[in-house]
Amino acid sequence: MGKKIVLIGAGSVMFMQGLVIDMMKQYNGGGWKLALVDIDPKALDIAAKLCRKMLTAKNSDIELSYSTDRCDVLPGADYVVTTIGVGGRRAWEQDVYIPRKYGVYQPVGDSVMAGGISRAMRMIPAMLDITEDVQRLCPDACLFNYANPMTMICRAVRKKTGFPIVGLCHGVFGKEAHMALLMGLEPEKVSSLAVGLNHLTFIYDYRYEGKDIWPLFRQKVEEMKKEIGSTLVIGKEYMELDSRIVLNEPLCFELFDAYNAFPVPGDRHITEYYAERYPEGKGYYGKQLGVDAFSFEGTIESGDREFERMERIANSCDELPDGFFEHIHGEHEQLMEIIYSIEHDQRKIFYMNVSNNNAVYNLPDYTVLEMPVAASARGMMPLQINNFPDVLAGIVAKHAAIAETAVEAALNGDRRLFAEAVLMGGYITDRDAVVKMVDELIEAQKGYLPQFK
Repeated sequence: MGKKIVLIGAGSVMFMQGLVIDMMKQYNGGGWKLALVDIDPKALDIAAKLCRKMLTAKNSDIELSYSTDRCDVLPGADYVVTTIGVGGRRAWEQDVYIPRKYGVYQPVGDSVMAGGISRAMRMIPAMLDITEDVQRLCPDACLFNYANPMTMICRAVRKKTGFPIVGLCHGVFGKEAHMALLMGLEPEKVSSLAVGLNHLTFIYDYRYEGKDIWPLFRQKVEEMKKEIGSTLVIGKEYMELDSRIVLNEPLCFELFDAYNAFPVPGDRHITEYYAERYPEGKGYYGKQLGVDAFSFEGTIESGDREFERMERIANSCDELPDGFFEHIHGEHEQLMEIIYSIEHDQRKIFYMNVSNNNAVYNLPDYTVLEMPVAASARGMMPLQINNFPDVLAGIVAKHAAIAETAVEAALNGDRRLFAEAVLMGGYITDRDAVVKMVDELIEAQKGYLPQFK
């Protein structure tokens, strides 16, 4: 008997494309159902047309439905996946550009610092509404979230509703495999232990067929440093670089040398957790974060171009272009594997964002951690971690406290806690400026912030 997946935020067409490809590989002929949801009719139309073209091209029996109202399709859902972005890229620009006026520069602005906290204020109410509908209409469904800020969203949902939302991100999976390829090893034979917050997860144990390979990794890195020399490129996007990208993350390597643990996913995100080192984004190896290192403008422009490309393909009378079904790397990659593990009670291990619940002894129980979790028919079961280094736990705990403060601000519409969460990061210390920034962010996005009166 086929199962039903509901994708909320289907306007994230790259994610939808990858998910459909994976579904057809895993469950074609199984009578599965896919329902697409997006509150933007145009985005939903594009996603539905693309999906229909894909299913037709492969003669798939996956049953497609779609609606701007999630309540139309949630009944009977077995898996609900959220990839929403409240306000879209235009609101995201406000998250980053308004703080810039106050000297806060971010390369991403979707997880931490002023931009990530601002994003949390409008994402959390929407995610709470979605979760309440899931509880009412399909209470036994698994709820997987890909939306950012991951840690704050998952913590808020669990704290307010008690529903066991699970956050997914391919950061550890991708970096683990990439480092293996760097050493000429088979990614399928490596294993790791990693703990942290989403976009600040530390791989502290790394093995190949059970043997510690940190020494080999260090050796290979030194060899490549000599080979590359002055041609090292700093601050480029992931897809712009070759397989030696790991060498283009100097902060991650500084931290690796200090902690003997490699931070994931890379400098583009990690620098935001160490923002006090880069006042106004400056001093990042001769570049400015968000400007000529991991350009935020470039990220936005790329997203706009990709949406326009998908719109053209969706509305074209032509067949899908060559290569459309080639394997797409990205956030969707492990979702169908996780679902397969649940359906067949394989209890395979994946990195997920779930409540600690004493799995990691030196971090608070309530904290939503990115850590190894077994996907079983009985639910998600975190591995017991009894050797996470205390030094790393201290770093994670600091940022978990900031996230908790931001969650409280979002749940209660508390401007003072919003400002305090920003100040706790240490990258801006002028309280009056922060209060003014918070007021400006709330005013700019008041249409998405029902909790702030």
